[in-house]
Amino acid sequence: MRPRFEKSLGRARPVHRHQWLWEPLEAEPGFVLRSMFGAKAVYLDGKLMGCFCAGEEPWCGMLVSTDRPRHAALQAEFPELMPHPILPKWLYLPETADRFERVATRLVALARQRDPRIGVMPSPKKRLPAKDKPGRTSVGKKRTPTRPR
Repeated sequence: MRPRFEKSLGRARPVHRHQWLWEPLEAEPGFVLRSMFGAKAVYLDGKLMGCFCAGEEPWCGMLVSTDRPRHAALQAEFPELMPHPILPKWLYLPETADRFERVATRLVALARQRDPRIGVMPSPKKRLPAKDKPGRTSVGKKRTPTRPR
């Protein structure tokens, strides 16, 4: 199957093969799409709702961001979901599942409805103080160049 391309500012770029799944969410207030693990992560209202992967197994399908206590409720409704083999805190719907399209569409609809079983608040990013960042010096101190000996 040849990848589809879309034109953006005169450049052609491949279309993600799961783009059709997150498109219904694009009109939602608070929708953000970011790259993560070489995949596309969907956020709604600051919550990470899911990640769409188009690589090799086990990165080929949909990751559902959820807390471990909510796994059982989602798996009871969607038996195709399983803990991801590398990120077991999230549930994984492999693209090879018989009902992938139907289940993924339903999971996206639940995310759109802000189902409390789906979505996690990402941890805030830790920022290094300026003095600890490589190549930075404290204010008022001069950096002395090093000379080869």
